[in-house]
Amino acid sequence: MKKTALLNTEISEVIARMGHRDMLVIGDAGLPIPLDVQRIDLALTVGVPTFAQTLRTVLTELKVESIIVAQETQQKSPQIWKSILEAVGELPVKAVPHQEFKEINKQAYAMIRTGEFTPYANVILVAGVVF
Repeated sequence: MKKTALLNTEISEVIARMGHRDMLVIGDAGLPIPLDVQRIDLALTVGVPTFAQTLRTVLTELKVESIIVAQETQQKSPQIWKSILEAVGELPVKAVPHQEFKEINKQAYAMIRTGEFTPYANVILVAGVVF
């Protein structure tokens, strides 16, 4: 049986296949997911699961070296911004315009859709290495 908090098989498989600098996106229910990027849909209903719950859980299993967020997050959704910073600690944070954020998503290894209905509740996790 797994020892980490992450129980979702599909997310665990994606993380196991990822390499250094591959990107995993965690997004709100409205973030567009490009057709050629793997979609892991966790959304059950409004707010379930939350963005913050999903981010904290994924971070128990994925080694992350940096993150990318939309510049608009800090102004438009300060609670989401705070939850991101609390979850990632001292990791480097790159803020880009939301339109650029959506363009970067096209290069993602996979995208996780949550039930979050808060605007700009999105983050790109850039995989690190454990050695």
